[in-house]
Amino acid sequence: MNRKLFINLAATDLKASTDFFLQLGFGVNPQFSDDSASCIVLADSFYLMLLTKGKFASFSPKPLINSHQQTEVLNCLSCHSKAEVDELVQKALRAGGKTYNQPQDHGSLYAHGFQDLDGHVWELVYMEMLG
Repeated sequence: MNRKLFINLAATDLKASTDFFLQLGFGVNPQFSDDSASCIVLADSFYLMLLTKGKFASFSPKPLINSHQQTEVLNCLSCHSKAEVDELVQKALRAGGKTYNQPQDHGSLYAHGFQDLDGHVWELVYMEMLG
């Protein structure tokens, strides 16, 4: 079975959050997008579902948190090179995101990250063993 991963996150402003990820170079799958959801294509089998807070709440058994003040999840996305890590962080900053730490270079592992418009944390890593 060929699995797919869908990460679901609440977005305060769906259009602004969608535009943020488009500026990072990701695409949208219109088949799973409408006025309450945007399906962002992160990779062939990995998707980010940005949902309006109302739609997100309709799926969740728990109340929403304030993702600017609390952490609900740490998302980690692998990159093909150290340069790609840095490039995505710079794109995120230009699109209105924020960094929360300095780049971490451990030789065979390089990491940096950003917070998106809703404060969700995105770790970006390059690991030599993954290529």
